[in-house]
Amino acid sequence: MTAATHNTTWCVGRVTRSIPYRTGVNLLGGFAAGLLISLVTSPVGVSGAVFLLPVQLSLLHVPNPAVTPTNLLFNVVSGPGALLRYRHNGQFTGPLTRLLLAGTLPGVVLGAVVRVFVVPGPDAFRFIAGLVLLPLGLWLVLRTLRPAVADRPPFAPRTIVGLGLAAGTVGGIYGIGGGSLLGPVLAGRGTPMSRIAPAALAATFVTSVAGALTYGLLALTTDGDIAPHWTLGLACGAGGLIGGFLGARLQPHIPETALRLLLGILAAALAVFYLTA
Repeated sequence: MTAATHNTTWCVGRVTRSIPYRTGVNLLGGFAAGLLISLVTSPVGVSGAVFLLPVQLSLLHVPNPAVTPTNLLFNVVSGPGALLRYRHNGQFTGPLTRLLLAGTLPGVVLGAVVRVFVVPGPDAFRFIAGLVLLPLGLWLVLRTLRPAVADRPPFAPRTIVGLGLAAGTVGGIYGIGGGSLLGPVLAGRGTPMSRIAPAALAATFVTSVAGALTYGLLALTTDGDIAPHWTLGLACGAGGLIGGFLGARLQPHIPETALRLLLGILAAALAVFYLTA
């Protein structure tokens, strides 16, 4: 039996073209991508949506702007796997999660409104994200490899809320969790990865729920394809649920130095991809 074949519309700038794809193959590919990405990223507090975004656009051909709520749906479905494991490990301590949520929740609503009514192009996002992530990733790798260089003091609570607001806004616009932006910054200031990972993923999960609800409300009053691709988002999320749980289970057994290096390398690699794509 062959998988059903459908057509989808992919908008690039002002050019619209029809791209055939096989639904069954896409769902299996989405499941595998979600599992592998979350397995690697959940130990460092990244949901994986930032890496799933180019997969959806380039390989799975999710139309723009539907890719944003589809990514948020991935975060909602995949998030509980890692969060339950971190809770079982007793890693939800301190005020970091609450401070991040105070900023990311209003930020994601703002970002969703900007995405629907202003519609910033993906090229601008890739360029800005690359400029931010590349020095952050390289800086984190260098500081990890040179332990004699002391970390700077942790951020003040107001600064953490401000960082959360910025990350939440970006997450609302592009459907990414924000952990890929917050993690390297917090780790570079000396916050342990055992605190960053659960806090960043919790903020990602809650803000993704809020963002998905915001897109749902906007879809009732706005023309255009802004609803998520439900089957693909659920397939990616199911893979991410398993991968996130396994990654969170592995995290306590991975040295802090290795986690920081992994986060820095992921950030730098993503930046290079965005700047050269």
